Amino acid sequence: MTTATPPSTTTVALNPGFFARITLWDWLFAVLIAAGGIFALQQYSHAMNGYEKVILLLTIPTLVGMGWFWRPLQKLMLGVAALSLLAIWLYHGSDGVAHLDRAEAVFGLKYFLSSQSAILWMCMLCFMSTVFYWIALFAKNERSSFGAIASGMAWATVTLALVGTMVRWYESYLLGPDVGHIPVSNLYEVFIMFIWMTALFYLYYEAQYQTRALGGFVMLVVSAAVGFLLWYTLVREAHEIQPLIPALQSWWMKLHVPANFIGYGTFALAAMVAFAYLIKQQAQETQWYKLAPLWLLGVALCFEPLAFRQGQQDGGSSYWIVYFGISALIVGAILAARKPIAARLPSFEVLDNVMYKSIAVGFAFFTIATVLGALWAAEAWGGYWSWDPKETWALIVWLNYASWLHMRLMKGLRGTVSAWWALVGLAVTTFAFLGVNMFLSGLHSYGEL
Repeated sequence: MTTATPPSTTTVALNPGFFARITLWDWLFAVLIAAGGIFALQQYSHAMNGYEKVILLLTIPTLVGMGWFWRPLQKLMLGVAALSLLAIWLYHGSDGVAHLDRAEAVFGLKYFLSSQSAILWMCMLCFMSTVFYWIALFAKNERSSFGAIASGMAWATVTLALVGTMVRWYESYLLGPDVGHIPVSNLYEVFIMFIWMTALFYLYYEAQYQTRALGGFVMLVVSAAVGFLLWYTLVREAHEIQPLIPALQSWWMKLHVPANFIGYGTFALAAMVAFAYLIKQQAQETQWYKLAPLWLLGVALCFEPLAFRQGQQDGGSSYWIVYFGISALIVGAILAARKPIAARLPSFEVLDNVMYKSIAVGFAFFTIATVLGALWAAEAWGGYWSWDPKETWALIVWLNYASWLHMRLMKGLRGTVSAWWALVGLAVTTFAFLGVNMFLSGLHSYGEL
């Protein structure tokens, strides 16, 4: 007679649900965000219309969800809020009234927290972060402290860009209630947005894939944007806050422009990852003439497509000659050192995956921005689409990345072709962003350089 043995019990480890992973700190963060949103609604409701109040209320769960999804954003949001509130407090004099002239009189504002000071710190930290990422890439120890310093400076770049944006928003209202507006209305302001969005998306992928090897590549395009911003500030004095023109006095701007620049930022990120992909692929190439296309396109992407005629008109031609020369040297140095660089880069699979995810995210938001832009155009000009040059080139950008995604998902596009396509896509996107403003006119001519 045999005795049956009881079945063995095994413990199956299941991933906890989303809310099961939410900690007490996460809930406290949500309370702080909600309290801040409600305070802003009570404090500034007189300056908002109904649509803007709805946007603010919807922003609260959006920020909470983002902070829960990626916890480093919680520290970023709270840090930006604390520094922005400190700056606002410093603008208030002993009489309790805010004065814009305190930006030059108060030490903390003059050197750190006025919008222009914060943005200049952002520029410096961006350059330094780029340098330290490249030092870390060539360091003997892959886990050297240089990489951590580079990441920390990239986070500081994002933080100060956001602080500068928030304080600039407040400063615009100090100039006058009819002047106040969210700072996403001109090239100076949207370049700041491009800088922090591109850097922040990179930091997310850096954390997700546990590699800092791509930081030097991505921060190059961010530094290129900083170079343009500095020229635009020095030559055009673009940092001066100006009232909104009638075409931009719409709540649609608060949705359309940020969505657009999520697309621009992630497309730029994908292009620089594609550049890294091609560097890794060509690491063993010994015939320089085969590298010529990569060198030429790399220089073109590092050099903002600002025609020298613009520099000559404004006395800034020497700036752009130096800028172009530095860009050429950087790309040439990367190609010359492609073997040690390739050894430190992630696998082709990781590079391809980051490229794909970046373009997918960018395409989704660019699609949303295009739809929002059509709705805005219908309200402002009476028609959803007018084949304005800016609209036409936005469609070209959309079709380019739609085709890229279609070929990847339907035809299995990978490797060299997809990387070159992503690089060329950035050139197309850059022309849609800047080239149209420089060379073409139309309903969007208010964005001319």
